[in-house]
Amino acid sequence: MSLNPYAAALGSSDPVEVLASTTQRLEALFSRFTREQIELRPAPGKWSVREIMAHLTDCEIAFGFRLRQGAAGVEMIQPFDQDQWARNYDGYSFSAAMTTYRALRAWNLALIHSLTGMQRSLEITHPERGTMSVWTIVETMAGHDRHHLAGLETRLPS
Repeated sequence: MSLNPYAAALGSSDPVEVLASTTQRLEALFSRFTREQIELRPAPGKWSVREIMAHLTDCEIAFGFRLRQGAAGVEMIQPFDQDQWARNYDGYSFSAAMTTYRALRAWNLALIHSLTGMQRSLEITHPERGTMSVWTIVETMAGHDRHHLAGLETRLPS
């Protein structure tokens, strides 16, 4: 498994620029969906737009914690099972997920901007992916954003 499974989605883009622009891109996309479309699951076992927003918010929590662990010199991070976390997505409104995401993303960007060169290069081990730098987590976040933005764009109403 790759250290950054979303490297192809990120390509050569600056990860901080991607992270900084994602909230606005999400808001622009979501403004084009009706409430019904936000709740619609495209197929059995596939997430609705609301559930994708809940997932992005959960990932912002998990990635943010990993960044903080790495910057503090912790050597091992804990993976999470997104499907287990998704079991509770029926309890989250789209509005609450978006509001929480906005706040968490701003907080995580503030951390990312404050990282020193030494902190960016600190190594942390993911039990499934191996040893990576703190900066690889930033690149993973940005690639993950791009991955989900592309998927959401395919759901846009005509």
